[in-house]
Amino acid sequence: MKKPAYKIAMLGAGNVAWHLAPALEEAGHEIICVYSRNLENAEALAQNLKTARATDFTDFTDFPADLYIIAVKDSVLPELLREAVFPAGSLVAHTSGTQPLSVFETNKNIQGAVFYPLQTFSKNTPVSFRNIPFCLETAHKNAMVLLQKTAESLSEKVYQVNSEDRKILHLAAVFACNFTNHLFGISAEILQQNQLHFEMLQPLVEQTVQKAFAQNPFSVQTGPAIRHDENTIQTQLQFLQNNPGYQQIYELLTRSIQQKS
Repeated sequence: MKKPAYKIAMLGAGNVAWHLAPALEEAGHEIICVYSRNLENAEALAQNLKTARATDFTDFTDFPADLYIIAVKDSVLPELLREAVFPAGSLVAHTSGTQPLSVFETNKNIQGAVFYPLQTFSKNTPVSFRNIPFCLETAHKNAMVLLQKTAESLSEKVYQVNSEDRKILHLAAVFACNFTNHLFGISAEILQQNQLHFEMLQPLVEQTVQKAFAQNPFSVQTGPAIRHDENTIQTQLQFLQNNPGYQQIYELLTRSIQQKS
């Protein structure tokens, strides 16, 4: 059975939109327009699409679509919703992990929804949407059907998740992704400053991730903190003496690990 093809307007031209818009086209949907406050950004994304028109106007009545996807920063979303004009009854979904469905309450003439891909996006890093979880939410039954079909055309992992649970997911993702990536950055910096290669850590990191998802992560914790190896801990803190910020991170994580042991 052929997957449904929808007309979709993409509001935003940042990292999420940069990956999501082409993926939707590849899944058989039509991106009819790309909006950005910076027209050059909208044009750059539209040029990578088949028929999309770039615009920096927030009146979308000339772009009737089955679905309007808002992929902008959380801080920009409420302002954009105040300014935007949609055809009456339009289905409008944001891609935020933290903004509640209630952000649409001031727009009585539209159907608000959430179309949240649980993934980190960088423009120059390819992603495969097949395994990316999509978290959907809306108060409108027919709208959920369209959201579900759209998400399923991209991914094998589609969930209905309410606003409160989505906030919890996002918090957990900050620890698992954003904070972990920052720690990778610290590791890379320490190695590079001492003429060592960050790539040497890759097998260790990959094994750590595999174990974390195969078992309870706390149960497979290793390292000097879990062993209460004070000699190693003090030696490593001494090595970080010229970077008090990294010392604090080291001490905080060491205490947290030991409290869980």
